Amino acid sequence: MTVRHVVAWRLAATDEAERAAHANEIVSRLSALVGVVPSILSLTAGAEALYVGTNWDVVLIADFADQEGLEAYQVHPAHKEAGTFIRSVVADRVAVDIHVA
Repeated sequence: MTVRHVVAWRLAATDEAERAAHANEIVSRLSALVGVVPSILSLTAGAEALYVGTNWDVVLIADFADQEGLEAYQVHPAHKEAGTFIRSVVADRVAVDIHVA
């Protein structure tokens, strides 16, 4: 059964321009994983567009064929590299993994 991996981050920067730059860099790095990490079926990443300051700053929604595909993504070197940058600029993270038909 398909696994949907949903992650949201709050950025640590307080300066609006810095926050926007960090959000754009996260989206760019995550989007670049498509075609690099074989187990990704689909991936959407984006920065909050409507309620900046109220909602979480960046979100990732990625689909995998199964739990093994998600786990392969999590240990893939390209994902780990993106994660290193993301952890350096975020204050908080929330995630959920669900089964979808």
